Amino acid sequence: MHIAPYDNQNKPIVGADHDLVPLNYFNIVKLRKGEVFEYAVPGYETCIVPATGTVDVDVEGAAFAKLGNRTVDVWDGEPEGVYVPVGARVRITCLSDATETFIAGAKYDKVLEPFDVRADGLDKVQYGSDDTKTHRKIKHILGASHHDKVGRLLVSELYTVGQGGWSGFPSHKHDTDRLPEETRHDETYNFRFKPNYGSGVQMLQREEGRAGDAYHIVDGSTIMIDKGYHPCAVLPGYEMYYFTILGGLSQRSLKQYFQPTHAEQLHTIPGIMDMVAKFK
Repeated sequence: MHIAPYDNQNKPIVGADHDLVPLNYFNIVKLRKGEVFEYAVPGYETCIVPATGTVDVDVEGAAFAKLGNRTVDVWDGEPEGVYVPVGARVRITCLSDATETFIAGAKYDKVLEPFDVRADGLDKVQYGSDDTKTHRKIKHILGASHHDKVGRLLVSELYTVGQGGWSGFPSHKHDTDRLPEETRHDETYNFRFKPNYGSGVQMLQREEGRAGDAYHIVDGSTIMIDKGYHPCAVLPGYEMYYFTILGGLSQRSLKQYFQPTHAEQLHTIPGIMDMVAKFK
């Protein structure tokens, strides 16, 4: 469920066919200027997103130059990404002094075409309020506007706004295919905090009416969610970011099921239905 920060040496943190979240794939690649990383993930479509730094990306001969513009951290500008078809051979070359690059993936069985997403192609939404401690921004890299170009993968960056607050609330889940109420989507997060010594908590309640678990998350924590209701929060005085990977079992569009105990809170959080509509 929770993977503490560690030096993964450019090896997958969540590999293909993981026991807990088999629909997801996640790697963090760190390079210095001029260094190269190559990969291919059979059975998974992927998306390359520099957290910091600038890279050139080659996907089976299709070139995407100067991807990424953030120097300091994930708050330093807009994200950019490259969609990589299932099993494609990729070459990433670091152009800046250094890069930390996320590679997100979802299981899929068809080969599509690669493409890039720059700042003007993001699907953005902001919702919640300071009063309800639910204010956040979402930047969908592979969001609604790319629905017809991607198989099952959703990739987003989520930011809490202000100093402290809740995210993923009202509590919701997406662990069972039972349309129209809900879809099965495995989910993986990687958290960052500002300042980076900040921290928060990830909650997980697997069954309605029963006590759940809570995980202390720090800068660089990875969380895998296979089932259950899963809100999270950041301590007062800090900002929280998390890189989000969703992989669907039978479709790409996400249908969240809000916990009946807290469903009335949907009416107290401004703009939340706009947020729901963007997860397509």
